[in-house]
Amino acid sequence: MITMTNKAGLSKRVKVGFSWTTFFFGFLPALFRGDLKWAVIMFIIACVLGSFTFGIGAWVTSLVFCFIYNKIYIKELIEKGYYPADEQSRSVLVNNQILAA
Repeated sequence: MITMTNKAGLSKRVKVGFSWTTFFFGFLPALFRGDLKWAVIMFIIACVLGSFTFGIGAWVTSLVFCFIYNKIYIKELIEKGYYPADEQSRSVLVNNQILAA
């Protein structure tokens, strides 16, 4: 877990790496985080793939997004003006190739 903060003093704790919540619950973690754009994208992809594959495609969608969603979420936080709150958080982001050194 890392801490991201912005200039207004808001801070968020974010997990880096594999997203177990996305694995088990699909688009719902994105929805609860307030990341409506990615929640809708994951939902639409799951519906489209699930309708052609009798539901298996929806599971595959969750399997793919559980590996990449946390990285996507952190990058969007950075675009919104968030930055690592401490040096440990910054080094974790550099090691995971989310921030440049």
